[in-house]
Amino acid sequence: MPVIGVICEYNPFHNGHAWHLRRSRELLHEDSTVICVMSGDFVQRGEAAAFSKFARAEAACRCGADLVIELPLPWAISSAESFAQGGVSLLDGLGAEYLSFGSEQGELAPLETIAEAICAPQTQEEIRQLLAQQPQLSYPAARQAVLTQRLGDGADALSQPNNILGVEYIRAIWEFRLQIQPMTVARQGSGHDTRGTMPGMRSASEIRSMLQRGESIDGEVPLEAAEIYVREEKAGRIPCLERVETALLSRLRMFDEAYYRDLPDASDGVGERLYKAVRQGEDLETVLQKAKTKRYAMARLRRMTLCAALGVKAGEADKRPPYARVLAMNDRGRGYLASLRKRDGLPLLIKPSTVSKLSADCRTLFAREAAAHDLYTLCYGARESRLMGEDWRNGPVLVESG
Repeated sequence: MPVIGVICEYNPFHNGHAWHLRRSRELLHEDSTVICVMSGDFVQRGEAAAFSKFARAEAACRCGADLVIELPLPWAISSAESFAQGGVSLLDGLGAEYLSFGSEQGELAPLETIAEAICAPQTQEEIRQLLAQQPQLSYPAARQAVLTQRLGDGADALSQPNNILGVEYIRAIWEFRLQIQPMTVARQGSGHDTRGTMPGMRSASEIRSMLQRGESIDGEVPLEAAEIYVREEKAGRIPCLERVETALLSRLRMFDEAYYRDLPDASDGVGERLYKAVRQGEDLETVLQKAKTKRYAMARLRRMTLCAALGVKAGEADKRPPYARVLAMNDRGRGYLASLRKRDGLPLLIKPSTVSKLSADCRTLFAREAAAHDLYTLCYGARESRLMGEDWRNGPVLVESG
């Protein structure tokens, strides 16, 4: 049966995500195996996830996924390009035959046209020239301007966030010369970072806002996922955003200027700006506002603060993830995992203790993941859930097939 790969954050898993998984199976085969590569406790927009990676992975496996693998930290909190490359690399190592992603476009051909245009050497040269001529432009703005000249209205698709990721997935498949076939499903419901009017199909950002306001999300997420979220809330395993920011800021104040210059995306003096802002701001939002310029998006700065606090250095996401850590699986996922273990390839990490048998790079990366999870759990409301070392003790969540 087909093996479908999905790269995701599921922050949190909602009805639109469940529809995407159902529709992907409908387009290929109902008995397809679905492997999700999912960000851990910190996500690409530069924030802590609404629920822990274990809770979100369990929700995914109860709502359509068969196997959930963690996208390691350096890739999870990186640019769209590195985020895509990390996810695609893992899916290739896990034997995925298709990569299914949601997009505003809903069609693959226009996204492939954009990807081909971006990959053209002449396009990259024109972007470099435009940035040199107009230093205040951000890279995405310069790229959009160049592509509009080349493709006309066809470049408009690149203004939508899911389309952007889709283009990066396609580029990653081409760059690594993989056999994975991309496929896209039209996004349903309200758009990313917008407030919609369609109950039951709200975006993840809307649902996070509802959670922060203490509003009910009944009907906005599948029942199986809602039960997990309620369980986590009752157990006090929801990170307090104020505690997260305080924890991050306390880390940021420890480092010297040289440390900031070695962060991802710290070129053009951004690292020095962030270093100075840390010493001038009384809270994280003030720090970000002081460091921000027209050229650098707030999400980029947020990712830089996470990288600084969690020890991620420039260049780490340029490589491929060295192992696949299993967060959750159901019966079908367990069977597929057994077939993977019979062949040589990407190391599988099921029991955390077995990381000691892997390479030094794997051990170093897992130790950083564990430290990041420790910081995340330190921000829980329940004191008893803040103990250090949980990532070293937790194996994957096993979900019984319904």
